[in-house]
Amino acid sequence: MATAAPAVVSGAKAGFWIRFVAIFIDGIIVGIVNSALGAILNLNTNGRSGLQILLGLVYYVYFWSSNSPWPGQTIGSKLLNIRVIRTNGSDLSISQALIRYVGFVISALCLLIGLIWAAFDPNKQGWHDKIADTYVIKTA
Repeated sequence: MATAAPAVVSGAKAGFWIRFVAIFIDGIIVGIVNSALGAILNLNTNGRSGLQILLGLVYYVYFWSSNSPWPGQTIGSKLLNIRVIRTNGSDLSISQALIRYVGFVISALCLLIGLIWAAFDPNKQGWHDKIADTYVIKTA
């Protein structure tokens, strides 16, 4: 019985700086929503921190998954024409996007080393990409 060959990953892999700018844009978006909701709900600093984590989780997992309007693209990624895909070329499921987000948090907590790793890795993968088996590619 023959097995199906994995899809070819199309598009050049996105480098560190374009990914950094996309995450920066997304951070501003999540931060604005967090501030607005925190003010509406009259949350203290600790409440806003918890809300920020929850909003980040929902935002990234939704947009990285195949359920979003632009599979594999957050708003920042869409603006910069980059996209997250599995190493076999497929879109991420919700669970795969969640694994990537947990890996992203771990990568950030380790003094950002896991995120900076993408600048030096031959496949331009951060630790979160390696954990979730993903690439970030250019779409245009």
